[in-house]
Amino acid sequence: MNERHILVIAHAKRADTVAAALRVIDALRDAGAVPVLPADDRDELAAADPRFAGIARLGEEITAEELELAIVLGGDGTILRAAELVRECGAPVLGINMGHVGFLAEIDRDDMDAAVHRVIARDYEVEERLALSVRVKDAAGGVVYETWALNEATVEKASRERMIEVVIEIDGLPLSSFGCDGMVVSTPTGSTAYNFSAGGPVIWPSVEAIAVVPLSAHALFAKPLVVGPETSVAIELLEGSGGSAILWCDGRRSHELPPGARVLVRRSTRPVRLARLHPAAFTNRLVRKFQLPVAGWRGAP
Repeated sequence: MNERHILVIAHAKRADTVAAALRVIDALRDAGAVPVLPADDRDELAAADPRFAGIARLGEEITAEELELAIVLGGDGTILRAAELVRECGAPVLGINMGHVGFLAEIDRDDMDAAVHRVIARDYEVEERLALSVRVKDAAGGVVYETWALNEATVEKASRERMIEVVIEIDGLPLSSFGCDGMVVSTPTGSTAYNFSAGGPVIWPSVEAIAVVPLSAHALFAKPLVVGPETSVAIELLEGSGGSAILWCDGRRSHELPPGARVLVRRSTRPVRLARLHPAAFTNRLVRKFQLPVAGWRGAP
């Protein structure tokens, strides 16, 4: 029988997260599975507790292709990191929220033991989330950078004192040009993140769409847009405008953009896979995250 390799991702800076990681690892071992840690995480966790020292490292003893699933102890930022680590192998990610209510985490810490048992029993479903493919071309049309995003790709001005001048293109056709502080291109998953803060719409995860939101635009027509999932969105920095910019994807990967650069964003052919233990209404997640007032509701119990 082949060994089952489960990636465990946890920060070493919080004592409760370290203790939770040990509980998860012990449960996996008791069930005959092999826990795996990212190399950097293992060194940090071993410094906090020597019991982590003998656990296999991802990329050294175990390859990403051998992973069955990733268990993440943390918030949405840690889950985004996990999605990055398993991007090439497609292993699903199960998030266990250790702090504030997150949109990507499946359960809270109180249900952690039951969650691990269900992982061992393979009693979970996999939900695929739309991701973005991001490509940067220089003024000559050559591809100089490629990456991806689960939440959003943002083009932001690099200097505080100067805005950038952009042309927005949808499916190969120019839509408008204006000065702004930047642009956000968001997935439904990221619609409650930067997109939401920038005034973009909340998009239910079951809706396949892409949001395009200007940041502090100086224009009469610069409202948020929602386009189809197969739409190609391009953001071009006008040459001669003098403003340089930077591309950020999920707040984790960045690339400097000189005037004349062109950022093309479209749906990735490879979605991000999330492990789900039970169906959870997105409405309930919104109410909990934003503490929305629902007192007085007279609907069905």
